[in-house]
Amino acid sequence: MVPLRRHQLARLSTSGWAAVLGRPWDAQARDCLAHWASHRLPLVVTRQPADAMADGWIALGLPAPARWDRRRIALQVPHAAVHGLGEFPRLDDMQKLLPPPARGAVRELLGRLDASHATPRVFGSFGWQAISGLDHVRDDSDLDLSIPVDDAAHADAVVRALGSFEAERPRLDGELMFADGAAVAWREWREWRAGRARAVMVKRLDGVCLQRDTTWCGQAEIMEPVA
Repeated sequence: MVPLRRHQLARLSTSGWAAVLGRPWDAQARDCLAHWASHRLPLVVTRQPADAMADGWIALGLPAPARWDRRRIALQVPHAAVHGLGEFPRLDDMQKLLPPPARGAVRELLGRLDASHATPRVFGSFGWQAISGLDHVRDDSDLDLSIPVDDAAHADAVVRALGSFEAERPRLDGELMFADGAAVAWREWREWRAGRARAVMVKRLDGVCLQRDTTWCGQAEIMEPVA
């Protein structure tokens, strides 16, 4: 199997779903999982416990919509149960799902990100609603973006574009995703690069750590701070 990353989507095989549904779930979880299985909806790759990969298991999650009380269901499946891996939808493919007052600002943001050679994908409530067609989004839901970046300089350029987003709602949130799977919340990156934080939290598939320089993302030199 290809290396896993946080926010990847995992689709289970028929036998994989049968094994999941054969476990002793409570009635609510079973009903939600049965819907996911019958509609062939994906699960999401979450942080992996230290022994999961070594033991041949993958930790996955299902953030349920309002129909199932927005419950978060965690499960582990064997590697063989995963039929394929995919990605959340691109922002430019799901603008109709956004509140009308925000669409103009999103189009402008897409233009600035395109100029920075960055392609945002949408996870969180908006991403799941685009995938499932169910009621994941609330009035106060953030627009969570996952944006691949090459290095610190590219991350700085992307953060400048994100910082220019003008719509009040939805609030723009999300992560910068580096090539090795490391991720940083874009707002935290901005604070750190501007010198308002001494370290930045870096999330990886197997845990989190604090970093004080840019050696972990491929560049040791100090970059131009993000305003």
